[in-house]
Amino acid sequence: MEAGHPAASKTEFTECWRTTWKTPYILRLALSAGIGGLLFGYDTGVISGALLYIREDFREVDKKTWLQETIVSMAVAGAIFGAAIGGWMNDAIGRRKSILCADFVFFLGAIVMAVAPAPWVIIIGRILVGLGVGMASMTSPLYISEASPARIRGALVSTNGFLITGGQFLAYLINLAFTKAPGTWRWMLGVAGVPAVVQFGLMWSLPESPRWLYRKNKVDEARAILEKIYPADEVENEMKALHESVEMEKAEEGDVGDGIIAKLKGAFSNPVVRRGLYAGITVQVAQQFVGINTVMYYSPTIVQFAGFASNQTALALSLITSGLNVVGTVISMCFVDRYGRRRLMIISMVGIIICLVVLSVVFFEAAAQAPRISNLESTHFGSNSTCPAYVSAPNPASWNCMTCLKAQCGFCANGVSAYAPGACAASNDDLKKACGGEHRVWYTKGCPSRIGFFAVILLGLYIIIYAPGMGTVPWIVNSEIYPLRYRGTCGGIAAVSNWSANLIVSETFLTLTHALGSAGTFLLFAGFSLIGLVFIFFLVPETKGLQFEEVEKLLKKGYRPKLFASKDKDTKETKTVEL
Repeated sequence: MEAGHPAASKTEFTECWRTTWKTPYILRLALSAGIGGLLFGYDTGVISGALLYIREDFREVDKKTWLQETIVSMAVAGAIFGAAIGGWMNDAIGRRKSILCADFVFFLGAIVMAVAPAPWVIIIGRILVGLGVGMASMTSPLYISEASPARIRGALVSTNGFLITGGQFLAYLINLAFTKAPGTWRWMLGVAGVPAVVQFGLMWSLPESPRWLYRKNKVDEARAILEKIYPADEVENEMKALHESVEMEKAEEGDVGDGIIAKLKGAFSNPVVRRGLYAGITVQVAQQFVGINTVMYYSPTIVQFAGFASNQTALALSLITSGLNVVGTVISMCFVDRYGRRRLMIISMVGIIICLVVLSVVFFEAAAQAPRISNLESTHFGSNSTCPAYVSAPNPASWNCMTCLKAQCGFCANGVSAYAPGACAASNDDLKKACGGEHRVWYTKGCPSRIGFFAVILLGLYIIIYAPGMGTVPWIVNSEIYPLRYRGTCGGIAAVSNWSANLIVSETFLTLTHALGSAGTFLLFAGFSLIGLVFIFFLVPETKGLQFEEVEKLLKKGYRPKLFASKDKDTKETKTVEL
């Protein structure tokens, strides 16, 4: 809690395991609230596979890139408002009731998507789901953080990140399971309502956050919960620390007021809160601009860019990358309280930059080595079947598979070898069936490539590097870096920043790949990642093992990396971190 006992000498996952083994109630709280992360993860994962089949059912979606981007990104747009509303709801009605509201809205959105008769109804369902995800994304880690002892807080909040990645993995499994079922994408999207119902039932029987209760003068209720979380000899110290923290917050409240506008003004005028926001917003925006949700939302599509045309193959390979995401999150749970938040993020960002640059090179080489277009092959299915742009091109001999796809046509691979010159044909269902009827592969998103599998390997490596650092740590940092009075408001601001960055990335990814190619797009994300690394290095302090009041003191003095900090006594007390 706020203070009361020194940081444990061994703050790592084993300590978390020992504590929760002795007090399973803590784990029950964390896992129940963490299902909000499962909702988050399932939504980001399921749309990547469902989109493949939505395109098949609705021709206008297949033909219009902007409509595909809108179906994906409207959930993100909803999440922006959900996170903003969630920040206010957390402070007004409490963490528990906010989670219950999020579950109801998410369930409603899942049902709307499952029965959608047209793309615009899917979009409405996506907005509703996004509202629920936005509220849950900031409330779940906050609830877990406030119900966790400081020495294992990082590992417990990581359970939320673990369930996010677990939800993504579950989504890919569900996608794969329903590829042959009637209604495919309807089942994929509708199943999302199940975890929302489960969490609603679990949270209904759990208490409110003890911090929020104490803040609302429900002292006895707060004490009762602390007695279930802490050993008997630590409860009084926790109550005393909580009392001091709340009294200090109430004193500040008299100066700035209690309304949402007053809180926003107070947050940005308070140096401690403002510095916390710099750090919190930095890590949330950086998390998105490394391009992670292009991988999660469009993973099967990216696999198709690498040359794997089959929907089932693309989903199966995406399942591997999602599984690695789960593994990476487990690594984070094991080491976040041992090696620290800041160090994990910096190592993660360096690895991400390297992966994105190499991935860009692989996609560039794959495009350069794409099979050539054969005039004989292109007329194989009839003179009217040839791609119109190829027929009218001034220099058709220079065309290859990538040129054909950029002209919005389809590539039918050579029947002898997929890497031999093939046909550039008009993109329609009849020609796709004719191509498949000759046991040839039809490509519309990527081209046959001997090195395409390296792209899949690099995607997996990217995920395993991303997950332990930038995947889970930003949510941990935001759950512990703000003073109690501003925690809901600032958490909402940071979550809105995260979802806004997510919206920009997801809404522009397919457009960028059309304009810059896959290679140029991933290189662009590498540049954004480098900028994010610089901001994290200069703005984000280490909060490992610190009580909440110690974090506040750290921010009050101002944070500077040790490399740039002066050597006077006052600076040493800020606990800057040596990399």
